[in-house]
Amino acid sequence: MSFDLLESAKSIFNSNVVSQASSQLGESEGGIQKALSGIVPVVLTGLLNKAGSGGDAGGLLNMIKGVAGDANPSVVAGALQSGGGGLLAKGGDLLRSLFGDKISSITGMLSSFAGIKESSASTLLQTAAPATLGAVGQYATQNNLTPNSFLSFLNTQKDSILNAVPGGLNLAGILGLSSLGDLGKKLGGLAAGLGAAGMGAAAGAANSTVNAVKQSGGGRWIWSLLLLLVAIVLLWYLMKGCGGKNPESTPVSDSITTSQLADSAANHVTEGGPVVSRESIQVTLPDGKVLQAYKGGIEDQLVTFLKDDSRPAGKDVWFDFDNLNFKTGSAELTTESMTQVNNIAAILKAFPKAKIKIGGYTDRTGDSTKNLKLSQERATAVETALKNEKTDMKQLLGAEGYGSQFAKAAATAPDDERKKDRHISVSVREK
Repeated sequence: MSFDLLESAKSIFNSNVVSQASSQLGESEGGIQKALSGIVPVVLTGLLNKAGSGGDAGGLLNMIKGVAGDANPSVVAGALQSGGGGLLAKGGDLLRSLFGDKISSITGMLSSFAGIKESSASTLLQTAAPATLGAVGQYATQNNLTPNSFLSFLNTQKDSILNAVPGGLNLAGILGLSSLGDLGKKLGGLAAGLGAAGMGAAAGAANSTVNAVKQSGGGRWIWSLLLLLVAIVLLWYLMKGCGGKNPESTPVSDSITTSQLADSAANHVTEGGPVVSRESIQVTLPDGKVLQAYKGGIEDQLVTFLKDDSRPAGKDVWFDFDNLNFKTGSAELTTESMTQVNNIAAILKAFPKAKIKIGGYTDRTGDSTKNLKLSQERATAVETALKNEKTDMKQLLGAEGYGSQFAKAAATAPDDERKKDRHISVSVREK
């Protein structure tokens, strides 16, 4: 299995999140970790149960896509630090959608299991739910899943999820099941039924067309042949929609990457690779200077954000460089990268109140200590390049390398997946 949903969701709740939760909730880090070890598979099991009930798969798919941006360690840590806020309310709505009136029973069960206060278990569950479901939403968005292929995907993940539910949690009883295995069978049967229905419909269409070919005569054979071709296309389409493997898409950054430490578009290559051809635009700054940039690129997003007084700056507001490259394995910027560095310097000059911090990230391959060092060196290199462009020193709040701390793809994943974890980002702290 190339993608492990459970591991992807668990990776969101790193040591920083655990430490923040421990501090805010007044619980031991061990208790928080144990609670999260139950919360993640419990929430995912709730998703499996909802999907396996034969309800609105399209609505469920839209729901998880809507929280894809919350699958981020900084979002969770920030929410815990601020007392939950909107994320806590969002989590409550999601949990009610999955578990209905069983939330209090689940909260009590998690509290007893982890040895933490029930109020702490409640806060942690509601805060973690959007991030956990967001991990599914990210995968669904990146792979263009349809309602049917979404159910098929969940079916491939169900065993690892159900096996991860701690034995001390009577989740099956709360859900009204004799065992969690029954849930697995129910979801598997639904996925198989969708595949059979699609194949049956396509086969029926093909058989009807073949019969038409046999019975046709004279000039009608051309029309029969066309009908046969249509049936073949229909067969392919239904097989693709009912669980066939969809080719992974490579999303291009198309919106402000607020609260996005670990994700970047496929164009964020920091190993000297070429930028995918995109639409070129001109970005006009308040001082009249015109920048040559890409639509949806960092210049476009950053200027739009800085002009929007309704959107506050903060440590969870990040934008990814999309045309910044380094020579392989080094912190030396390529000559072509200076165009975007110069653009950022010009933006800071045009917005003198803006203050930023530079962040560097790597994938999981290689030694983690060396990755951390390399990410720091690269972030520092960008900060130094901005200083060399006469950027006001008061606008630069430092550079920090995070290494592979926020990387989502496994070290063994294909490079197309891992390169999303290699990027340099800008955090707008003041505007």
